[in-house]
Amino acid sequence: MALAIGLAGCGTGAYTWGWYVVSPFDSRGQASLKFLLAGWWATVSISVSAIALSVVLGAALAIAGLARNRALRWINRIYVESVRAVPLLVLLLWVYYGLPVVLGIEFGVFMAGLLTLALSDAAFEAEIFRAGIQSVGQGQTEAAASLGLSRWQTMRLIVLPQAVKRILPALGNQFIYVLKMSSLISVVGYQELTRRANELVLIEYRPLEIYTFLVLEYLVLILLASWGVRWLERRMAT
Repeated sequence: MALAIGLAGCGTGAYTWGWYVVSPFDSRGQASLKFLLAGWWATVSISVSAIALSVVLGAALAIAGLARNRALRWINRIYVESVRAVPLLVLLLWVYYGLPVVLGIEFGVFMAGLLTLALSDAAFEAEIFRAGIQSVGQGQTEAAASLGLSRWQTMRLIVLPQAVKRILPALGNQFIYVLKMSSLISVVGYQELTRRANELVLIEYRPLEIYTFLVLEYLVLILLASWGVRWLERRMAT
């Protein structure tokens, strides 16, 4: 894709390309690449942490939504509907700037981004888990009850393992979604891939070349994540 863009731009002559800024054969480009690639760990670490937290919270919300207690079901419904209605960027700004004023709680950029991604994604995870749990046949829970298992034991040992296996593709999609949405945390100064690209653009004044490299970074990252999810699906299938 980068080659196609470069050839198209060079053919028109309307833009003078400066690929040296991201060239591994140029000392200036090497410094730029080192700066840009340093954002990989920041993006991956916050995304993995957020998806892990959101899966736990989403599963808890799903179980609450299926509980016999009406109050728990209302907690699930209010959380899911309200959080899904708020854009992620708006939620991030409120967590980072609003919580210190409203509740006196102040977070650093990493923690603010982590909480925002996890809280937002948990609303979607809750619906995914709910669908997965409800897809497990009623006979499974009846058989567990006949063996003397409690409701919690049935959920933990019988229902959830089967549900997770069925919803794994959806969970993988959510992880990819979180990876991409982590770019929004650059707004509050988190030094991930997008933030570093923006800063380098201000220094080098080569936005097209730098953002093209940023596209390739995310493409590689998402392809690796997709491969990992498919590998896990094959392992769980056996």
